[in-house]
Amino acid sequence: MKKTQKMEDLTAGIILDEYESLYRMAYTYVHNESDAMDIVQESAYKAITKCQTVKPRYLKTWIYRITINTAIDLIRKNKKEVIGIEDYEYGAEDSYQDFDTLDALNVLSPREKQVIVLRFFEDMKLAEIAEILNENLNSVKSVLYRSLKKLKIELAEGEEHYE
Repeated sequence: MKKTQKMEDLTAGIILDEYESLYRMAYTYVHNESDAMDIVQESAYKAITKCQTVKPRYLKTWIYRITINTAIDLIRKNKKEVIGIEDYEYGAEDSYQDFDTLDALNVLSPREKQVIVLRFFEDMKLAEIAEILNENLNSVKSVLYRSLKKLKIELAEGEEHYE
């Protein structure tokens, strides 16, 4: 019982330390503050209840993986729901400082988006990203460079529209 409590405490500590990063990452997926907070809370719950199955040295990357999967699950769930016109809420939308970059992320595949978000929004090293995504380092590098090319093209096309 003591080991279980120790793992739960360690997991909770990592979640608290990484909370802002986890939130930002979730937000880049759903573009909604409330949904991003829900994703982080659900991920924290999943991590704390299942942390005994993971070695302590993998906890941080495992928590990031849970958060990514929870965000993707929410997106899939929302795509399946059919929203009628009466269901729309009118109000302020969430805002972010760099709309062009966030919009450009939409041209990326989920895998490419994961790499870009972890590398540039969360400032992770490529080796950490490879560990989180359970891929080899060279694959992550390939995805990163391919994604950057796509983003460069998308952002350049966006600038042409404003000229």
